[in-house]
Amino acid sequence: MSDLEVHGPLVTQLAAPKIPEGERVDFDDIHRKRMEKDLLELQTLIDVHFEQRKKEEEELIGLKDRIESRRAERAEQQRVRAEKERHRQTRIAEERQRKEDEEAKKRAEDEAKKKKVLSNMGKVSCVCFLQAEQRRGKKQTAREIKKTTLAERRKPLAVETLREDDLRERAKEMWECIYQLESEKFDLTEKTRRQKYEVSHLAENIQNWYFKNG
Repeated sequence: MSDLEVHGPLVTQLAAPKIPEGERVDFDDIHRKRMEKDLLELQTLIDVHFEQRKKEEEELIGLKDRIESRRAERAEQQRVRAEKERHRQTRIAEERQRKEDEEAKKRAEDEAKKKKVLSNMGKVSCVCFLQAEQRRGKKQTAREIKKTTLAERRKPLAVETLREDDLRERAKEMWECIYQLESEKFDLTEKTRRQKYEVSHLAENIQNWYFKNG
């Protein structure tokens, strides 16, 4: 058994091309056509390659554009955030300065109020002192007048030489004198009480005004 018979079913035997009788085979033409076909296939492969490469380059350019766009977008976002943060810090600084100015103004106003209160209290104290001195002088004058009046009224009775009617008259005078003295004492006591109340009320008003405005 020959090799051809063994491998017969596996190898397709090529039949020899039929050449028309009387014609000559142009092998150069066959070779040329084969070369043209190969060149066409190669050109097709080259075109496909360059088309694919062009597509990949376009995709790469698109990717670069997207990356640049994303980078620019992030840069803009960072710029906006930085601008907002700068404005926020500016507002905080302005608010802090405004509060400091208000506090300084309030402290200055409080100091002015305190000075005014102290000045008014000094004036009131001076007035109260003068009024107290005047009242003290009046009290001394009243005491002197009372002392003089009592000295004048304290005369010897000499009842031994008086008759009954004179004694009655003298007793009536003494009673009227005692009544008048008690009335004057009551009036002086009430006047003193009113003056103490007025001084206390004035001091309380001054203190309340000081706490309210100080």
